[in-house]
Amino acid sequence: MKNTTVGPYAPWLWRIAGKGPGAWSLRNRRFRSLAAWKAGARRLALDRLAPPDSGSRPRARVVRRETVDGVAVEHLRWRLPYGPPTDAVFLKPEGATGKLPGVLALHSHGGNKILGWRKVARGGEAVHPIVSQHVALYNGGRWWANELAKRGYAVLAPDGFPFGSRRVRPGEVHPRVRGDAPAREPRTVAEIWRYNHWAGGHEHVMAKALFDAGTTWPGVVLAEDQRALDVLCARPEVDPARVGCGGLSGGGTRTVLLGGLDPRIKAAVCVGFMSTWRDFAVKTCWTHAWMSHVPLLAADMEFSELLGLRVPLPTLVLNTTRDQLFTQSEVRRADRVLKAVYRKAGAPERYRASFHPGPHKFDVPMQEEAFAFFDRWLA
Repeated sequence: MKNTTVGPYAPWLWRIAGKGPGAWSLRNRRFRSLAAWKAGARRLALDRLAPPDSGSRPRARVVRRETVDGVAVEHLRWRLPYGPPTDAVFLKPEGATGKLPGVLALHSHGGNKILGWRKVARGGEAVHPIVSQHVALYNGGRWWANELAKRGYAVLAPDGFPFGSRRVRPGEVHPRVRGDAPAREPRTVAEIWRYNHWAGGHEHVMAKALFDAGTTWPGVVLAEDQRALDVLCARPEVDPARVGCGGLSGGGTRTVLLGGLDPRIKAAVCVGFMSTWRDFAVKTCWTHAWMSHVPLLAADMEFSELLGLRVPLPTLVLNTTRDQLFTQSEVRRADRVLKAVYRKAGAPERYRASFHPGPHKFDVPMQEEAFAFFDRWLA
């Protein structure tokens, strides 16, 4: 086996991670009751994720209001029981009245910890070059959360753990951990990428700390996104019975977790993050952050089946044909697994996967497909 991440151990790990339907896979013949399977499988997934106590619904404070190209924007801030305050933006059509469908816009990782919600949404401030670069490279040059709001949606875009307002600053850690990271708040493109390089290395330190404390990186991500979902569902403008989520890459991982494990998500759009445990283990784990790795779960269910826990709720998975982060044959295998899950649940029409040409991205044609999906199931 060539081009692996683990050398001579690759065939062994490939067999372990790809041995077939796990003990808690709906594809397993022992499961005949959808409700019984779902309850047990969700309990198991949450046990493996070990999400921390993130408190009750946060009290979101409005920092400022503005209007940007026909979209009313509220800058919000709330506190969780730990870490720095969370910044977010809430978007809705200017002058909108009545209850709107809601979408939680989940930003990506992209090796860029400086940015959080600004990867997907735009406020009224001047756009930093680092933001323009990201939006041009991954989003087809537009802020998709704003575009969705223009279509009649209430959209909440929060900073995820540990990005943007939630990130770790080098000055807050031990000098040995800090190393030669920039002491001051980075401002220029060069300083930002120097910080991002340090933050990428710090992920390994943070992951060890989370394991030692009894939780996991994806568990923290899920817990914090659920609190953001609390904020969205409590908004007077939002119909909590018509709420969805979506995002690219790391936002796709967050969609897998939140969409699979929180039934309030009625429509889920996972973009650019769908493959198999054996692909992660043997071929591509070096390209992925700690937020997508769930200890021990591979023995019980496939990665795609985490998202399949939401069956029969509507689900869209958007892939690209030259995504450099995954092995294409394994992306197709994940699609077959999800199709089998939805077929066994008697809801094959509620799952769809599309394959768009090109590399890792969420460009305008992909966004339009996602918007049409939200229109169908939420609007």
